[in-house]
Amino acid sequence: MLDEKTPRLLLDQWDAAKAAGMSEPELLLYRSNLLGADKRITNYGGGNTSAKVMETDPLTGETVEVLWVKGSGGDVGTMKLDGFATLYMEKLEALRGIYRGVEFEDEMVGYLPHCTFDLNPRAASIDTPLHAYVPRRHVDHMHADAIIAIAASKDSRALTREIFGDEIGWLPWKRPGYELGLWLSKFCAENPEAKGVVLESHGLFTWGDDARGCYATTIAVINRAIEWLGERTAGVPAFGGPATTAAPAAERRRIAARLMPVIRGLVSTETRMVGHFDDQDAVLEFVTATDMRALAALGTSCPDHFLRTKIRPLVVDFDPAAPDLEATLAGLPAAVEAYRADYAAYYERRRRPDSPGLRDPNAVVYLVPGVGMITFAKDKATARISGEFYVNAINVMRGASAISEYRGLPEQEAFDIEYWLLEEAKLQRMPRPKSLAGRIALITGGAGGIGAATAERFLAEGACVMLADIDKAALGETAAAFAARHGADVVRTVEMNVTSEEAVAAAHAELAVEFGGLDILVSNAGIASSAPVEETTLELWNRNMAILSTGYFLVSREAFRVLRAQGIGGSIVFIGSKNGLAASPGASAYCTAKASELHLARCLALEGAPDGIRVNVVNPDAVLRGSKIWEGEWLDQRAATYRTDKEGLEEMYRQRSLLKRSVLPGDIAEAAYFFASEASAKSTGNIVNVDAGNVQAFTR
Repeated sequence: MLDEKTPRLLLDQWDAAKAAGMSEPELLLYRSNLLGADKRITNYGGGNTSAKVMETDPLTGETVEVLWVKGSGGDVGTMKLDGFATLYMEKLEALRGIYRGVEFEDEMVGYLPHCTFDLNPRAASIDTPLHAYVPRRHVDHMHADAIIAIAASKDSRALTREIFGDEIGWLPWKRPGYELGLWLSKFCAENPEAKGVVLESHGLFTWGDDARGCYATTIAVINRAIEWLGERTAGVPAFGGPATTAAPAAERRRIAARLMPVIRGLVSTETRMVGHFDDQDAVLEFVTATDMRALAALGTSCPDHFLRTKIRPLVVDFDPAAPDLEATLAGLPAAVEAYRADYAAYYERRRRPDSPGLRDPNAVVYLVPGVGMITFAKDKATARISGEFYVNAINVMRGASAISEYRGLPEQEAFDIEYWLLEEAKLQRMPRPKSLAGRIALITGGAGGIGAATAERFLAEGACVMLADIDKAALGETAAAFAARHGADVVRTVEMNVTSEEAVAAAHAELAVEFGGLDILVSNAGIASSAPVEETTLELWNRNMAILSTGYFLVSREAFRVLRAQGIGGSIVFIGSKNGLAASPGASAYCTAKASELHLARCLALEGAPDGIRVNVVNPDAVLRGSKIWEGEWLDQRAATYRTDKEGLEEMYRQRSLLKRSVLPGDIAEAAYFFASEASAKSTGNIVNVDAGNVQAFTR
């Protein structure tokens, strides 16, 4: 990275043995994945690659030239072959004849589907003409930090010439599109020996006649920039040198845990946002630097960076040399409102007659001096990726400001990209958010049957979920299975004993740092015991009370603190039991503790209502399958109480119910989802029995 004293060069990862026997499209994919695997070359979703391949036309049987190019919205690092758009080169060339000029270049995107080869459903991106009109078989377009540091400097053209001579050319800033494709075509015609071109404030194009050569050129050009920057910046203090020191790691996370729920509440009044915290070395170097505020105000340069990070970040008013976190928290509402007003003014200054309406005016990136960077977006992956893009921007600013003068995009150019009608059309095509999109849930007993089923239901509806449990091994297994199905971004785990104040507070702090706050608490951790009253020891009684009553209180109390800090409401769901309403023989400790849960929920519903915090209860009965509390002694004890064996117990419970049906973990999860979702937005203080019908447990 550029912040290392000895810059680390890119490695040539090409494996000739692996590449042997690959088709041209497979070689393109192999090259793409290699380039996308290193975030110094391009970030997630950034850059694109292409190859011009001879194919058999499915209609005529003739051999035709086809452009394979990364499709719209893809990621070169993770894409598969179906991520490429395929277009007839003959038809792409024919577009030149109908082009009406730069004022009409956006209409050319509408013609790209008419060029599609073999009915490929993958949509072609705006960058397609940039690849089509370079007269080489293979083309890479990357956003390497080292290259953009040069491209975003005041002396970009002269520095490109100094570093690369005639081998790599330079073109002034131009928004991606059809006109830029023609510029590249003209450059190549006038400079047939050039191996690529630096685009001002944007990135790098390189090309070659085969996949291996193109890849090697891309790596070599970026490495030359890395080496040159390393030589020129050796001994130069980054960002004007440090202005302060970073707080210790634990303190940084503690501060972030306090800040993030408050920020989240302020920016989530219309759409719930999810947060990400980053305090890697590159970030800390920037947020402790003398020139940080001045550079941050300039905004980012590369269009890909800008689209992910907005016009500029919000710098939080925090002094690590004289920290006053309470004052910082108190000042956040005014700071966020000032950012919104500034953004709205920017919109009014730069809007055009046909511009889309004002979008969310809140910042995406929040820089906290001495602490790190916080990002908020509509989902966890986007928040994380936005942070990664801003780290790229930091690396660019480090290099550019050390060798010349860093320049962000001109404000009108930045606006025209952010509010580009083509981008707006892409946003309008996005699928409708799932019902729990942007919601953050904490589930205690998350590794058990009911907890895991509830997590699965929430994840399927777009929520981020933290699983809390005392069983470390089960937590790991459950989380790994969820991550495989739903992605690693949306699942976190924490070991938590619900009877420990310290553990409960630490879990909520971890939740705040990992996701930004809390919307849904499902209090589900539990045990079960069975014994005649005269055989119920004080230890057994206290254990039931500690976990099922005190534990629910401790977890709820901490959840209330986070929910009130956010100020956007929330939902708490207690997983109770039929035994809280209907007594059972030989289970006085368990039944009494469960009854305590129900009354605690009623009390919390009263207290939470003024703040939009809803509290409801789901009462299961006889959930034997997958439930951890039915393992071991409890199963034996209940079987003995009802004078049956283990195999007959579920059948006994089924026949005891009015509906004669078994109750499964997924049934409880469905009821928990109802209370967590907007479907129950007007319900609090309620109890839903999921017990297949038990007359003794009727609430009225």
